[in-house]
This record gives sequence, C-alpha cells and structure tokens, in this order.
Amino acid sequence: MKCPYCGYENIEGADTCEECQQSLVELSKPRAVSSVDRTLHRERLSRLENTNPITVTPDKTVGECLKLLVEKSIGVVLVVEGDQLVGIFSERDALMRLNSESAEHFDKPVADFMTPNPETLTPESKLAFALHKMDVGGYRHIPTVDEEGHVHGIVSVRDVLGRITEDLVGAQDS
Repeated sequence: MKCPYCGYENIEGADTCEECQQSLVELSKPRAVSSVDRTLHRERLSRLENTNPITVTPDKTVGECLKLLVEKSIGVVLVVEGDQLVGIFSERDALMRLNSESAEHFDKPVADFMTPNPETLTPESKLAFALHKMDVGGYRHIPTVDEEGHVHGIVSVRDVLGRITEDLVGAQDS
C-alpha cells in the first residue's frame, strides 16, 4: 500500500506510514467498486423486510405449522411468546427434525422441533451483514427485531438477491 503523502510502499493494512508516520486508516477501508457493492454496504434491511411475518405460539402443533408453510408458500414461521421471538420453524427443521416420521409428530407442539433463539438483526442492519450471517449460519431467513426484542419482520436471502438483481439489470440498462 503506497502512502499518498510520501510514496513509501507500506505493507497492506498498515495504520500509519512507516516513513512519514501519516495515518493510512482511510486507505484500509473497503470501497464500493460497483452498484451492487454500494447497495450491499449502504442499504438497510428495513427496505426489504416483510414486516408481516407469519407467527405462531410455541404450543401450535407441527401439523398446523406445516399447513401454514404450504398454504402461504413460505419457508418459515416465527415462534413468538407474547411479543418476544423464541424460535423459528423452517422447511429445513421439518426435513431434518421430523424427517419421514412427520405424520407421527403432527399433534406435537412446534416448540419441540423449532430452532430456539434464532440469530436476529435489526431493521437498520445492512444487507451485506445479513448475507454474511445467513451464509455463515447456513440459513435462508433472518428475523428482524427492534431494540426491545419485539419481532419487526423477516428477510430472506431471496429478498437480498432480488435487490442485487435490480442493480445488475439497472446497470445493464445504463
């Protein structure tokens, strides 16, 4: 990394120039190089989130939850107690936890099969952070909660990819 003040070649990521001692912190910050980069690093989840997610209580049966997933063509239901998120029940939970014995568990509470205490973000979190969390965690949906932990909405990886696609199509049209 070349110092813009004296031209000295510093190691990548250095905070100060070894030659002139000027700060190089601003040079280390990632810079958006495309409209997609700008979107991912500037836009907030509040722009994409479904603020009317389907919620159920922990005592709702597995059968009722599976019926909701099919009827609403959705991948998850949020499990709430009062106004607090306590879990999430997804298609993946159905496949991995119920497996071929799903009929045997239809009358059992979803609390027995949900993912408890799921990762969450706030509506003000950036799209890049949501994608990172979903990738690292291996899931396709992330609930959003406000400062008090009340459910605000849900964002899917499909929502984020749809927004990125808008940028790509817009860039081609330009």
